[in-house]
Amino acid sequence: MPDYRFERQCRTHTSEGYEIHDGDQRLGRVDLHYTSTVVYATVVLERELNESGIEELIEVIDNEIVDSADTPRDDLLVTVFQGTEVGVYSDDVFEDEEEEEGTNHH
Repeated sequence: MPDYRFERQCRTHTSEGYEIHDGDQRLGRVDLHYTSTVVYATVVLERELNESGIEELIEVIDNEIVDSADTPRDDLLVTVFQGTEVGVYSDDVFEDEEEEEGTNHH
């Protein structure tokens, strides 16, 4: 049986983002966006789960995160992707590259 744990990465008044862990291993992430009637979820898995495993994960996300948000909803729409992380990019990365490029041209 999976041992799902969620670590919040970000939160606004209408959205949340979590890393998904299964025990000590990172499984992926889920981003939730709350509207007045629907909660939209995007799940990105870093390893393959079968259909029943995906359905179980969605149920846990619904019970542990969405229901605890105490936001009324008519539906939960979940889009699931499977893939690998290529990288994490931020302004700092691009600023560092620009600085390095600037010093190489002198």
